[in-house]
Amino acid sequence: MIKKKNKMKRPDAATSIELYRTMLRIRLAEQKITEVYPTDKIQSPIHLSVGQEAIAAGVCGALAHGDHVHGTYRGHAFYIAKGGDMKRMFAELYGKDTGCARGKGGSMHLADPDAGLMSCSAIVASTIPVATGDAYASSRQGRKRVVVSVFGDGAIDEGVFFESVNFAVLKKLPIIYVLENNWYAIHSKVPERRKQLDLYRVAEGLGLTGEKFDGNDASTVYNAASAAVASIRKGGGPRLLEFTAYRWHEHVGPGVDFHESYRRKNEQALAQKNDPLKLAKADLTKRCKVKPELFAQWEAELRREVDEAVDFAEKSPFPTVENLFQDVYAESL
Repeated sequence: MIKKKNKMKRPDAATSIELYRTMLRIRLAEQKITEVYPTDKIQSPIHLSVGQEAIAAGVCGALAHGDHVHGTYRGHAFYIAKGGDMKRMFAELYGKDTGCARGKGGSMHLADPDAGLMSCSAIVASTIPVATGDAYASSRQGRKRVVVSVFGDGAIDEGVFFESVNFAVLKKLPIIYVLENNWYAIHSKVPERRKQLDLYRVAEGLGLTGEKFDGNDASTVYNAASAAVASIRKGGGPRLLEFTAYRWHEHVGPGVDFHESYRRKNEQALAQKNDPLKLAKADLTKRCKVKPELFAQWEAELRREVDEAVDFAEKSPFPTVENLFQDVYAESL
């Protein structure tokens, strides 16, 4: 059962505003990506998080700067929410040397250790064991760091998910497994793959405590993640948080695919009704008395940030041939 938003106390005004601004920053960045992508200036496939912004904003809002996140190929939102540099992200999408991975990773392999985004990968479930190993290292070193492993509903069909969870439970590791349930693994609906629709329960037999929440509500996500972080910092061991959401765009690319047989157009109307930004804006207007002109000011400010990032990416140089042999492997430890 999904935990309802009214079951939890809402964050204070400052936190709520920051959550909204983070979601708006993500939305505007990805809207710009959809504009640029058809020009072929972006050098890699893109997977958008439009409709899922509240999950990244809420989870990362609950983390400290030194905590680590390991994501998926749908990683723009978590890169931005974790404090990654917008200019370096767009440069990476353009395949430029000034990108966060110096143009070698592209959209699907974003990483920025300075911000705490340690890895993203195009291989389904592949960062789950990496994140688990990161948490094991943190535990062995006696650090207070919390590690977050982000993955989609399709990843729990992979054996490595169960292997990693079993190890994390045995070792009581400081890790949160964040399941972004957007209802589709590419074109495969959850009910077509599983009888148990509460996906967090699939790991209960291994001893992993899990809960399910409304991933459209940033405050709910933030409170759930904050509670998990607090428990883990006290030595409570791993947690699994399932957040329900809906992917607005096609699996890969900037288009929509409601003409395909796997989903219906009326789903889009329902998704837009539950738009995370609209829900957050309504809450800020009613509860925090934020005026319309302030929303407009924030949007103008963030649009300038995105435009500056695109300009930086377009003016940046491509990697040289010599760059191919840099950062490939370590000569010595």
